[in-house]
Amino acid sequence: MSQQRMPYRKQLTAIAVRQLTKPGRYSDGNGLYLLVDPSGARRWLLRIVVQRRRRDIGLGSARLVPLATARETAIEMRRLARAGGDPIAERRRRRMLAPTFKEAAKSVHAETVVSWKNARHAASWLTTLETYAFPIIGDRPVDQIETADILKVLAPIWLTKSETARRVRQRMRTVLDWARVAHGLKGLNPVEGVERGLPKQTDRGEHYAAMPYSKIPTFIAELRTHSVENPPLLAFEFLILTASRTNEVLMASWDEFDLDELTWTIPARRMKGNETHIVPLSQRSLTLLRCMKSIAGDKGLVFPGRGVGRPLSNMVFLMTLRRMELTVTAHGFRSSFRDWAAEETVFPNFVVEKALAHAIENKVEAAYRRGDLLKKRRELMEAWAAYCDGAPPNTQIEGVRLEPKLNFNSNEY
Repeated sequence: MSQQRMPYRKQLTAIAVRQLTKPGRYSDGNGLYLLVDPSGARRWLLRIVVQRRRRDIGLGSARLVPLATARETAIEMRRLARAGGDPIAERRRRRMLAPTFKEAAKSVHAETVVSWKNARHAASWLTTLETYAFPIIGDRPVDQIETADILKVLAPIWLTKSETARRVRQRMRTVLDWARVAHGLKGLNPVEGVERGLPKQTDRGEHYAAMPYSKIPTFIAELRTHSVENPPLLAFEFLILTASRTNEVLMASWDEFDLDELTWTIPARRMKGNETHIVPLSQRSLTLLRCMKSIAGDKGLVFPGRGVGRPLSNMVFLMTLRRMELTVTAHGFRSSFRDWAAEETVFPNFVVEKALAHAIENKVEAAYRRGDLLKKRRELMEAWAAYCDGAPPNTQIEGVRLEPKLNFNSNEY
């Protein structure tokens, strides 16, 4: 009697790994198995021959190690075993070489501190870890840190010091991401998904207060009545028209502008996302630049402060808004621009996001031809400038009181 052939089993899928609950062993092929325990726990097992002996090697919990990672690890171990090596001994060797969390954090800090623009941030980055993380996981090798350990760090401060806790979480994630790259560690970063074990924070902070876009044309008209030869107000209008961040405008230098091509290229070192950003200039933005050129020349900073070679204060726009008795922020004008584009135009979302220097998550949209994208963004910025220029000059905004004329020659700038 011929032996009954077992039915062909397809490889596992990520969905199947999440949904399998019946206890047993499920094959993915080539010696890789998903073990489902009676308790419902799921873990990976690799069965291979190591130096003529069959060995079972655990690859971690399926909750922390995704299917793709388990397959990659299995391939690497099989390759080493076929070459005569010992994957188990190699894993032990790597673990022995893994640094402690404290050592890893100091390495990350030393490697990245030179690239940080804010000295206070550079100092506080390590200080927060020394205060909250080092006492609990500082002396533990990075490959032995688990999600439960991260919970022990965050739980005591998650609700009482919410913002600090979020910063500690992000910095621990950065350190452990570095460790995975630098020391070949496998599996998910234990910081990922830690929120599931923490209560919901009620203090999430507020978005930057934004002016309704319908009021912006009147706001700009009011600015212009006082902005002749006033760099702070010219800079403010330039910030609104380019949908830029405060420091991007205040630190803008003439060598970043190509007035023939009507572009402003902000170098990566000055961008929040650390990527070079090209801003297509509207005709009104070009007019503002020409005004500044006649006031301060075309060398160094475009919007210089009172001191030689010094920029305007980063409080300049906020103080302007306070004098107008407005509760919005300068950064909030980016949100106003975003709302206007979404509600009043038909420009694609990815064009607007690119104009704001946001990362485009959709790969299809990100692959859009760069030349066409710049052209579309130029059309968008011209449309925005035209909209900002459209309100009747004498219309009043509730809460804005500009008379008597503001003193924009204050030393605060």
